[in-house]
Amino acid sequence: METSEILTTGAAALLFAAVFIVGGKVHPFRSMVDRRSIVSFCAGMSVAYVFVHLMPELHDVRSSFVASMSVPMRYEGLAIYFFALIGFLVFYGLDHLRKHLRKAEIEGEGAQAFRLHVGGFAIYVALVSYLLVNSLEETQVSIALYATAIALHFLAVDHSLNGEYGDAYRRVGRFVLAGMAVLGWGVGVLFALPTPVLALMVAFISGAIVMNSTIMELPSEKDGRFLPFTAGGVVYGLILLPLA
Repeated sequence: METSEILTTGAAALLFAAVFIVGGKVHPFRSMVDRRSIVSFCAGMSVAYVFVHLMPELHDVRSSFVASMSVPMRYEGLAIYFFALIGFLVFYGLDHLRKHLRKAEIEGEGAQAFRLHVGGFAIYVALVSYLLVNSLEETQVSIALYATAIALHFLAVDHSLNGEYGDAYRRVGRFVLAGMAVLGWGVGVLFALPTPVLALMVAFISGAIVMNSTIMELPSEKDGRFLPFTAGGVVYGLILLPLA
């Protein structure tokens, strides 16, 4: 791996960590727009990145997956799209279980929900940061697009978890996620997974990003902002179109 790539991706990993540590305190447009609208705009951008950039990339990922296998693949590598579905469903299930635990009238369940939720996102953050280094599309432009979309996505994640768990997240959770962002990058620098496994990981993360972005915006109790969410998706989608 070239030194310039290590430095570029390392800077992106530090950006991810900074989003969790100080993202909740930074609000440069406070006088013009409320924070919830900014978070909705960022969530829309991350969804646009998946639909306009990552999903078309899955076609190439599928080709790489099939070509890297030593045995003929049934259904010509459709497992790639199935793993995107798995990523979507896993985080839907995580959120469903979290809601169940939060509603249960059993002493200590609130702490259990917190550990489950933050633990699931810790793995998610580590996988996303790993893909900074070991992507199937390693160009400076693709890294910049990925880092921008994911940093904004993590801002929405940070806002959601902070609103859900308050002091517990601020004391512990945000530092766990920040640490996992750097750890995931470090593992990526040291270890490269085989192409078939990497392709499945890209697919899984694509589905997970769609789920995590929309689940923070669609439920009414999350007080999502329709217009900023839509604007973020359309604006970033238009930016990505000529770069795809």
